Amino acid sequence: MAKAGPTSKASTETAAPPAVRPGGGRKVKWDDRELTTSYANVCNVSSTREEVTLLFGTNETGLNQQEMSVRLTERIVLSPYAAKRLAQVIGNVMAEYEKRFGALDTGEK
Repeated sequence: MAKAGPTSKASTETAAPPAVRPGGGRKVKWDDRELTTSYANVCNVSSTREEVTLLFGTNETGLNQQEMSVRLTERIVLSPYAAKRLAQVIGNVMAEYEKRFGALDTGEK
């Protein structure tokens, strides 16, 4: 998984989304001074009553290998409430993506 360091000052000024009021609530100020970027093509999710854990990594398996090799590089732990909000936002983003670019076939039912 490729990883970049904190963003430069120039990109910080243009990269952050504008302050918004989610659900009509408090104004949010996005501080991305320590933001890093990573790439993943594999994600695994597990949960307990208190938390949802997302594991991200890259599939490093060659075409003719029998065993899949995944290098895990990031672990994100969320509260169940934050995980549910994330699931809703990702669902909305993917619905919009598929409207613009066509349906994605993941091969799963």
